[in-house]
Amino acid sequence: MTDILISKASLYRGNAHSSLGPVDSGMAHKHRVTELLVSPKGIDGDAQVDKRHHGGPDRAIHHFPREHYGEYRRRDMFKGFVDAPSMGENISSVGLLEQDLHIGDILSYGSAVLQLTQPRSPCFKLDLRFDYPGFALAMQTLGFSGWFYRVLEGGSIHEHDQLILTERVSDISVAGAMGIYFSPSFDEAAYTRLLNCTGLAQSWRGSLERRLASGKIEDWRPRLIGPTTLRTDHG
Repeated sequence: MTDILISKASLYRGNAHSSLGPVDSGMAHKHRVTELLVSPKGIDGDAQVDKRHHGGPDRAIHHFPREHYGEYRRRDMFKGFVDAPSMGENISSVGLLEQDLHIGDILSYGSAVLQLTQPRSPCFKLDLRFDYPGFALAMQTLGFSGWFYRVLEGGSIHEHDQLILTERVSDISVAGAMGIYFSPSFDEAAYTRLLNCTGLAQSWRGSLERRLASGKIEDWRPRLIGPTTLRTDHG
C-alpha cells in the first residue's frame, strides 16, 4: 500500500518557552526550518515544558492542518491574524484532515517511519495563548485539533518530502476517534472498538480502560479549564 498524502509541508521546531500567565508554554516559540531530524525520543531541537501532558514517544511530532486556522478565524476566535505555527505544531500542511488518516496508520516521511497515535487533546493553555476563554472546549467540540505521531524509525524529514501512507491497521479515523473519546455519552462498545486499534497512544488506552472499569467518563474540567486557581478567570 502506497498512497501519497502530501508532497510539501512547512516544518517547525523550537525549545524556548515563555509565561502564559500562571503557566509556562513553548507553544509560541516554534520557528520554521527546512528539515527535522527525528528519533523515537522526538525531534532534535524541539522541546515541551509540561512533559507529563505533552511530548513523549507517543506524541513525538504534532501535525496540524493549516486549513484549521481559517476555520478559527471565521469564528472570530483570534485577535488579529494568526497562522502556523501558533498552535505549537511541527508539521503544517494543506489538503490532509482528520477524516483522511486513521489511528495506527504507518507512514513513510523522508527517511523516517511514523505511526499516528492520537488526536490532540486540547487543554486550557489554548485559552490563555489566544486570550479566548473556551478555546480548548471549542477545539474539542469542532474536532479541528490535528494529531500526533510516534517515530518507529528515525531519520530526516525535509519540507519537500512526500508523506506516504504505507499501511492502514484500523478502521477508525482521527475524526472518528475524537467523536468516540470526546462524546459526553458513555459508550462501552465504542471504547472497546477504539482500544482495539493498533498503535493507539498509551495515555488514551489508559483513559479508556479506566472508563470501562469505572463505568463513567473522567472529569475533563482540569484539562479544559485548568487548575482550580485558574478557573475564576478562565472558567
